[in-house]
Amino acid sequence: MNGGTCEAFVNLCSNKAFKYPNGRPEEIEIPSDDNITAMRAALEEAVATVDEELMEKFFEGEPLTKEEIINGLTKGVETGEIYPVYALSATKVDGCDMLLDAIVYSAPSPDKAKPEIAKDADGNDVEIVCSAKEELAALCFKTISDPFVGKMSFVKVLAGKITPDTPCYNSRTGETQRMGKLVTVKGIKQEDTAAIDLGDIGVITKLQDVQTGDTICSAKKPVTLEGVDFPAASLSMAVIVKKKGEEEKVASGLRKIMDEDPTVKFATNEETKEMVLSGLGEQHLDIVVAKLKTKYGVDIDLRIPKVAYRETIRKTCQVQGRHKKQSGGSGQFGDVWVRFEPHTGDELIFETEVVGGSLPKNFFPAVEKGLQEAILKGPLAGYPVVGLKAVLYDGSYHPVDSNEMAFKTAAKIAFKNGMAQASPVILEPIGELKVYMPDINLGDIMGDITKRRGRVLGMGAADEPMMQELVAEVPMAEMGDFSTTLRSVTAGRGYFSLNFSRYEDAPANVAQKVIEDAKKDAEE
Repeated sequence: MNGGTCEAFVNLCSNKAFKYPNGRPEEIEIPSDDNITAMRAALEEAVATVDEELMEKFFEGEPLTKEEIINGLTKGVETGEIYPVYALSATKVDGCDMLLDAIVYSAPSPDKAKPEIAKDADGNDVEIVCSAKEELAALCFKTISDPFVGKMSFVKVLAGKITPDTPCYNSRTGETQRMGKLVTVKGIKQEDTAAIDLGDIGVITKLQDVQTGDTICSAKKPVTLEGVDFPAASLSMAVIVKKKGEEEKVASGLRKIMDEDPTVKFATNEETKEMVLSGLGEQHLDIVVAKLKTKYGVDIDLRIPKVAYRETIRKTCQVQGRHKKQSGGSGQFGDVWVRFEPHTGDELIFETEVVGGSLPKNFFPAVEKGLQEAILKGPLAGYPVVGLKAVLYDGSYHPVDSNEMAFKTAAKIAFKNGMAQASPVILEPIGELKVYMPDINLGDIMGDITKRRGRVLGMGAADEPMMQELVAEVPMAEMGDFSTTLRSVTAGRGYFSLNFSRYEDAPANVAQKVIEDAKKDAEE
C-alpha cells in the first residue's frame, strides 16, 4: 500500500508480486519494502515451528523453498497452529485467485479432519468421523429466500453423502422429508448437481422446517451437531407500518428475513400492542428495513418502543363499591366493601372475610372476576396493577336485582375508589446489564451507565484478553440507544446483554413523564 493505493499483491510463498490491471494477474517485480521482507521471515518462522527439519534449516539461516513453505503451511493449518491471512479486493476480485489456490494446497482434505463432536438422541457426546462410508451428518449454516428458487438451505456435509434419494431427517424436529433439488452456488450462478459429497458445501432447495443451525442426518443414527453461535439481539425498535393494511405483509417479510438471519427477532408485544423488531444495532436494523422495501415492497419506520411499566399501591385502604341501576321492571344492584393492601407478589390475591351472611357466596367469584379485569388498567397511566391484595369483608344485595354482572361492576367501582386512596405509584422495569469492552473504554462506559441512572454492581477482567466485564442494574427505559453508544465508544469491539430483573418505584420526574405520555396517547 502507498498512500492508500494498492501497488501490488505479493505471494509470500512463491515470493512473487502481481498486479491486476484488467482483472487478470500480471507478474511484476517485488516492490522494495522492508515490511515484505519482515513478513516473509515471519511466514518462514511460522511454518518452521510445525516441522523439526524445517526448524533446523531455519535456524541455520537457509531460505525455505516454495514447496517447503507450502508443506509446512498445510501441516500448520491442519493442526490449527497456523491461521493464514490473505489480502485481496472483494469489490474488484483482485487477488482472489491466490486465495483460491491457497485453499487448494493448504486446506486439509476431509479425510484428515479431526472427528466432530455431536450429541446423540440421548444427549451423549458422539464422534462424527469424516468419512463417506459413515451415516449422513450435515449442518445447515445459512438460509436464503430466493424470489425465483424459493428457500435455499446451505449445508456442509461432515459425514456421508447427500443425493436426491437421501431421506432428509431433521434431528431438531424428528421429522423426515424428501430431499429438494441439489445445487452448487458459484457467485451468482446456480448449477444443478447430482450429489453433495463429503466435505462439500452445497444448497438444498425448498426444505420445509429446516432452519439455520439444524442438523440433517440419518434417522438410523440421529445426531445433533453444534450449531452456529449467533450473537443475541441488542437493539429493539417498534415497527410503524407506513401504509395501512400492510401489517400482514410486513410480518410475512420479516419472518422470511428471520429465516435468513437468525440474529433478527420479530414479535408482537401483547402488552403494548406494538410490533417489535430486534437486531444487533442501528445499521443492522437499517439493512432489514431496506431489504423489506426492495425485496418485499413494504415501507416501515422504526421508533423507540414503549416500556412495559407497572402500577401498584403503597397504603392500605377500605372502600365501598356500590352499583345501583333501575331500568324498567328489572334493575341491577351490587354493594361490596373491599380492603386493598400492598403485597410483594405480582398476582392479585383475593380473599374473603364476609361473616353473618351479608353477602351470598355465589357472588364472590363475580367480585374477584371484576377485580381481575380492573387491575389490567391502573389509575395513573393505564398500566397493569401488581402487588395488590383485595379482601372482600362486607356488602349487601337485593334478592331480585342482584346478579353477577352487578357485583362485577361494583368491584370495579371499589377498585377505582380504592386506588385513589392507596397512594398509587409507577413501577419501572430494571434490567441486569453485563457489558464487555476493551480495558481502555471502561471509564467511558461506566460514566454512560451512570448517566442512564444505572447502578454499577461490579467489574473485573473478562475471559477474553484485554477485555473488561461490567455488571450493573439499569432502568430498561434508558437503554434504547445504548448499543449505538457502546459500538461508537469501543469501535465495534464491545457487546452486552440485558435481561429483565425486577420492577421498582420510578423517580417522581420519570413517573410524571410516563403519566403525561399516557394521557397524550389516550387523546390521540
